[in-house]
Amino acid sequence: MAKMITILGPTACGKTKLAVAIAHKLGGEIISADSRQVFRGMDLGTGKDLDDYVVDGNIVPYHLIDICEPGYEYSLFEFQQNFVDAYNSIVSRQKLPILCGGTGLYIESVLRKYQLSDVPVNVELRKELEQCSDYELVEKLKTYISLHNHTDTETRDRLVRAIEIQDYQAKNPNSGIKMPEFDSIVLGVHYPRELVMQRIEKRLAERLQGGMIDEIDQLLKNGVDSERLIRYGLEYKYVTLYLQGKMGYEDMFEKLNISIRQFAKRQMTWYRRMERNGVTINWIDGTLSDADKLSKAMELYMK
Repeated sequence: MAKMITILGPTACGKTKLAVAIAHKLGGEIISADSRQVFRGMDLGTGKDLDDYVVDGNIVPYHLIDICEPGYEYSLFEFQQNFVDAYNSIVSRQKLPILCGGTGLYIESVLRKYQLSDVPVNVELRKELEQCSDYELVEKLKTYISLHNHTDTETRDRLVRAIEIQDYQAKNPNSGIKMPEFDSIVLGVHYPRELVMQRIEKRLAERLQGGMIDEIDQLLKNGVDSERLIRYGLEYKYVTLYLQGKMGYEDMFEKLNISIRQFAKRQMTWYRRMERNGVTINWIDGTLSDADKLSKAMELYMK
């Protein structure tokens, strides 16, 4: 059975840097598991840190970054498809796949081999759902799944689509993507809570000063819908509101900083739930030096 390494952790914990170090040492290639890094032109706001992929003047190969135009509705199903394609390509070249990112849903869909389908629009079902209130739609969705992924309930359109997908999969249980067989060790990078908060604030200040506002302003000038950017959340939401004159810089920074902290907490909640559901995560102390983190990762991998 083929091997894979999975690296996860909350935002600003240094996942990419560790993944690149491991890939460089073992001849691996990285598959991004980040729901926003798929978009071109969304670099600072998504924390692509592309400079981290360069080691000794050589670029460590990466996949599923910069594959869509901003504003595109990228789905979990498409991620699974893209993951399988990238994984098979890497393995065919006898390289080591390293799945790395902070989108828990993406990572879990791979590790637990979610059976997802390319679900067609169900016109009759949509007509039926038009008669339901938002509350009734949420309750209907709950009859299919536990609502761990709250993005499904953010808008009425998402609710309807989520029900449509679940209804289709219930009626077509063998229609999903065939996931490859692999054995993955899962490594998590963690810091004490206070240090995570400090790292988030420091990184946010650096990115704002380093051109993130200009980046988002350019997306708007290029025609990306402001409401779509706001739906991407976090940096894209608050900087867009700032650029629209709906809040001042200090207010934007404070609210964004709080939102990213809350996001990091939700990420950890997701990982803890994965552990309760049987996924073993080997946690590595983020306060270790880069060399010691790599050494610990190698020790765990070789076991």
